Amino acid sequence: MKQPPKWKFAVMVWIAIYPSITLVSLLIGDCIKSFPLPVRTLIMTGILVPLMVFVLLPLLRKLLGNWLTK
Repeated sequence: MKQPPKWKFAVMVWIAIYPSITLVSLLIGDCIKSFPLPVRTLIMTGILVPLMVFVLLPLLRKLLGNWLTK
């Protein structure tokens, strides 16, 4: 399979990560706001990285496949 241009891949990642960070922050932000910053970051990345790798990026790759490889 042909690799997409880096700028298109970056757009795809942004499409996945921005709403994900916003949603996770909205859902658990108040619960973890008293934690130290490194712990908050650990929790957020522990949720977001698997979500991105196993769910969102594969889904977006299927949805945007034609655009990515043009």
